[in-house]
Amino acid sequence: MKTAVIIVVAAVAIFTVVLSTGAINTVVGSNEQATAAAAGMSCDAALGPATSGPTGSGAIDAARLSPQQRSIAGLIITIGKQRNLPPRAWQVAIQAGMTESGLRPLNYGDRDSLGIFQMRPSMGWGTPAQVKDPAYAINKFYDVLEKIPGWKDQRPGESAQDVERSAFPDRYHRWEPMASNLIGDMGKLADPTGCGRGTGNLLPPPTKAAGTAIQWALEQQGDPYVWGAPVNQADSFDCSSLMLQAYRNAGILLPRVSRDQYHAGALLPIEQAKPGDLLFWAYDTSNPATIHHVAMYLGDNKIVEAQQTGVPVHIRAVRFGEPELMAQAVRPGV
Repeated sequence: MKTAVIIVVAAVAIFTVVLSTGAINTVVGSNEQATAAAAGMSCDAALGPATSGPTGSGAIDAARLSPQQRSIAGLIITIGKQRNLPPRAWQVAIQAGMTESGLRPLNYGDRDSLGIFQMRPSMGWGTPAQVKDPAYAINKFYDVLEKIPGWKDQRPGESAQDVERSAFPDRYHRWEPMASNLIGDMGKLADPTGCGRGTGNLLPPPTKAAGTAIQWALEQQGDPYVWGAPVNQADSFDCSSLMLQAYRNAGILLPRVSRDQYHAGALLPIEQAKPGDLLFWAYDTSNPATIHHVAMYLGDNKIVEAQQTGVPVHIRAVRFGEPELMAQAVRPGV
């Protein structure tokens, strides 16, 4: 009984934090979103606001680029400006180029793939000499991008995939923070993500639903882990069934398995995670299809999870740099 009282007190405390954080971020979010709208840019929910430091901003990856790579990124931005394309187009091209060639004009590739974007002459992209020429390749990439319906209204990595048609569509997302940093720095944009700078994150803030989900999950502490546990009873759980039932109790429906739950809300850098957000672990953190575990963030570097066979539902500390932890959290229902 004493344990139950502690759990309820902790849940109420976290719930209070969620609500107070939400009140602050609602005001901040409204102001910054208005600024983004005035600039004709939509907020990139995967990145949140631009930051001045390396955390979540892609600055570390950008600093590792060679002079040649930065020159190619600069050419992508310059040609994009010359064509009067919005910053989102520059970001799409940088993410595609970084994924395909590391932003280098390669003279080799899979089959007859060549150049920055690994374009194939045999598929009508141009002659070998043309696709190896950076200016030609960038213009050709933009030609195709502009013909894609709705490319401005989706994640940059999704638009990169629409142009490249890769067998590994999720890999383009890896370079999202770095590309955003580059278009802000090299493109001289004060607000590269369209979400404002420096204060809070521009996703809808944690809500009463998050507090309810947290409280429900905490009340299951001590229940056994069972892989594939049924979701119509609350006496045993695996990682994703605990998340599903906690949020279902709060009125938000999630998919059954963890890798699908990763796509069931808005993405944000894990450093910006708030209580109720979901954290994910994957065998290959650049590929969401390899996600194998999910837990709920409680704040203060703690999570509640159903971890594995023999370990009941519990709270544990989490390090944002620990192995296999995905770099982005998910805010369910957003």
